[in-house]
Amino acid sequence: MEEKNKLIVFEDKKIRRLWYNKEWFYSVVDVCRVLVESSNPRNYWNMLKTRELENGIELSTNCVQLKLESVDGKKYKTDCADTKGIFRIIQSIPSKKAEPFKMWLAQVGQERIEEIENPELAQERMKEIYEKKGYPKSWIDKRLRGIAIRQDLTDEWKERGVGTQKEFSILTAEISKATFGMTPNEYKNFKNISSKSKSNLRDNMTDLELIFTMLGEKVTTDISKAEKPNNFSKNKKIAKRGGGVAGRARKDAEREIGKKVMSSKNAKDFLLDETKKLK
Repeated sequence: MEEKNKLIVFEDKKIRRLWYNKEWFYSVVDVCRVLVESSNPRNYWNMLKTRELENGIELSTNCVQLKLESVDGKKYKTDCADTKGIFRIIQSIPSKKAEPFKMWLAQVGQERIEEIENPELAQERMKEIYEKKGYPKSWIDKRLRGIAIRQDLTDEWKERGVGTQKEFSILTAEISKATFGMTPNEYKNFKNISSKSKSNLRDNMTDLELIFTMLGEKVTTDISKAEKPNNFSKNKKIAKRGGGVAGRARKDAEREIGKKVMSSKNAKDFLLDETKKLK
């Protein structure tokens, strides 16, 4: 859930943000891109700071530098501001979009506060998103349950000293390989999902694929809680064991149902099938 919320969209334009010090901080450059439609929003932001400084206003005081992911996949220090700081910066930008943007920004910020106070709201909003995309209710229920199980697993990994995104990816790949015989990237290729696509693999899984993904991650979590691994190597072995339980269960299921659990179909395919059923 947290990862999905790092990018938000206003009028088809993406704005990066980061949850920091218990509130959202937004990329100032991205906000400038939205409001002035500049081909070089970074230059615009620098010129804006210079212009306002001549009037005795230091816009940089409203910012902190946080590492945000760029288009090349790497993270760079970027000027970011919280909602209050962004509102102040907007005042210095002449744009007809300023007022609609402020109203929208206040809304998305409030939604996050509400979700922290009542986590069920986050699930309800995500449920609505999947419903609008055409996913059936039975699939949505499994997907949301899978998100909760995944969160428990990542919390457990953090507790055991797993700290980098690369380490999370390696452990996830171990579970996937043991469960399905493929890493997540290999699985995306199997489902014909472009490597450049931001599409989430799990959003392209069938019911059974989601179930065995949950099983592998849940067993991994429970083994870890019982054994309390104290280094990355031990975490990796446990991930392989947890995935192995799901992998053996998958093979048993395949023998009983007479077909493979892994499906080359992606969301476009099975949502189209769902639409045909409704007709």
